[in-house]
Amino acid sequence: MGEVVSVISGKGGTGKTSICAALASCLAADGARVLCIDTDIGLRNLDIALGMSRLPIVSFTDVLNGYYSLEDATTHATLHGLSLFTAPVRDIGAAIEPSAFGKLLTQVRKEYDWCFIDAAAGIGDSFRLATQYADNNILVSTPDPASLRDAGRVAELLSLAGKNHVQLIVNRVQPKLFTRMDLTVDDIMDDVGLPLLGLVPEDTQVVLAAANGKALILHADDGAALACLRISRRLRGQHVPLTKL
Repeated sequence: MGEVVSVISGKGGTGKTSICAALASCLAADGARVLCIDTDIGLRNLDIALGMSRLPIVSFTDVLNGYYSLEDATTHATLHGLSLFTAPVRDIGAAIEPSAFGKLLTQVRKEYDWCFIDAAAGIGDSFRLATQYADNNILVSTPDPASLRDAGRVAELLSLAGKNHVQLIVNRVQPKLFTRMDLTVDDIMDDVGLPLLGLVPEDTQVVLAAANGKALILHADDGAALACLRISRRLRGQHVPLTKL
């Protein structure tokens, strides 16, 4: 059975979608069957981060409504183990039935090794939809105090909802600034109250990869790309040390 992972953040600007795309791409590059689902209705961008923006892609709501099936997911042009359902362009609010989404994920687990759900930032409907039926939750934060505070709040809400499998990725880390802020890995874990899955450095290659229509792992082999590759292998249970910045 496959594993469903929600990728969430307490606030915008953390690079959550880029992390979601990078992890999914790295796993697909390693030979796994991976499905991504963008649930950021009205503000979808996962296709850009995956390098799939020029492809016709079915929305997950069209699958829920029976217009398409799981087999109609769009396959990446280069990473053939990677597929995507996007979010609808317009806000449809209460039209999404969470139980129907849960049934879709049950089917997804049978067909794919991994499913990554990219939720909208914050704790609204998209957050609840993404986390309700997920097996694992990855919370993405930046190292600034406001982002860490919001991440801690999200961690509390997940705990209250009985979601105990939650891990933290700190993204867009600038080593010199990290040091000047007098932050340590232990400080971050204490502030947010979650185990640390990985650190990802600030890297202009993330933007350049998206601009060139490529998945990050196909565009670069160091910096953020390498950090995400290491995190993806930690997700698979391999003993890979945290990236040193």
